Amino acid sequence: MDCFLFVTLIYTDSQWSGTAERNDSLTIEPCCKTRGKREMGRHTRENERYIIETMLEDKKSVSEIAERLGKHINTIYGEIRRGTVELVDTNLKPYTVYKADVGQRIHDERSHNKGIGLKIGNDHKTAGYIEKMVLEHRYSPYALSVALRGSDEFMTLSFKTIYNYIHSDVFLNVSDENLTYKVSRKTGREKTKRPSRNKLGARTIDERPDEIKDRARFGDWEMDTVYSGKGTTKECLLVLTERMTRHEIIRKMVDRTAQSVLDEINSLENILGHEKFRNTFRTITCDNGVEFSKFKEIELSCQKIGKRTSLYFCHPFCSCERGSNENANKLIRKFIPKGADISQYSDAFIKEMETMINNYPRKLFDGLSSNEYMRAMNIQFNY
Repeated sequence: MDCFLFVTLIYTDSQWSGTAERNDSLTIEPCCKTRGKREMGRHTRENERYIIETMLEDKKSVSEIAERLGKHINTIYGEIRRGTVELVDTNLKPYTVYKADVGQRIHDERSHNKGIGLKIGNDHKTAGYIEKMVLEHRYSPYALSVALRGSDEFMTLSFKTIYNYIHSDVFLNVSDENLTYKVSRKTGREKTKRPSRNKLGARTIDERPDEIKDRARFGDWEMDTVYSGKGTTKECLLVLTERMTRHEIIRKMVDRTAQSVLDEINSLENILGHEKFRNTFRTITCDNGVEFSKFKEIELSCQKIGKRTSLYFCHPFCSCERGSNENANKLIRKFIPKGADISQYSDAFIKEMETMINNYPRKLFDGLSSNEYMRAMNIQFNY
């Protein structure tokens, strides 16, 4: 049989607010229903404070109160400490007693002092825009802050605020898993550089001119391939990243072979013309993959005019030597996840992805995209 506790609250005219009638009885939910079931992570309610006060008056122990309310015994001890006041009896002798209204007042005061609410508040329009840009356009918090900065339609938020909202699960459909870059913990062990493969006539990154390291000129590229998982199609992507502007060229190839890479480089030269290709692709830095083994042919013009570029190879297992290229690959993987069948993505999709990446706001350029940065630097490049 359920037991009920009835508490009658009497309010004076100065204390009364609300729509209920005065001297109305306050019915407490059946407390036996929660017996033995601990409700974790929930604050003590006002009606539960009156239960505590009544049970203490009946000389019930703290463990009995905790069992009745389904709370940890330390929670009850903490509530009793907060709501205990010192009174004086008729003989002017002081004594202490727990008062539910005091405990509730202290709880309300502390609740008001918890701090300001979320800046985004109930702005569902801005929240929806953020979710759309993260999920559909793979925008980072910084890119979002840039997009919101010049908008009259949406609330302006800093990238740190957006990061905090995502980490705190403020958004319904966006979490840390949707971010391109996540926090990674590195051991601090220093990698040992291994010598490159013994390619006859191949140049290593150690022989690359120092001016390329400074990224002070347009025309020095990094090259890599992005491919499907094992057991899927042979089709893959050839990715070229310009070091100064981070401009991307993404080409779909029929397979990941040296001949396919050579065919794509030849195709670019035929589109641009020999002179423009030579001025645009001064150097290319790649890894030691077998798909780049025809380095001599890549360096020579397919139009039989002579040399068109210079190729340099990174040290094995040192992807950081092609850092811009690796970062670009992370962006691509947001559109084409690892293991996805690249043959299922059309040339039109690949081109649209390339355009979106080149129009992506970058913190490196103070919010400008690669295309905008090129225009600011008066660099003209179309293919």
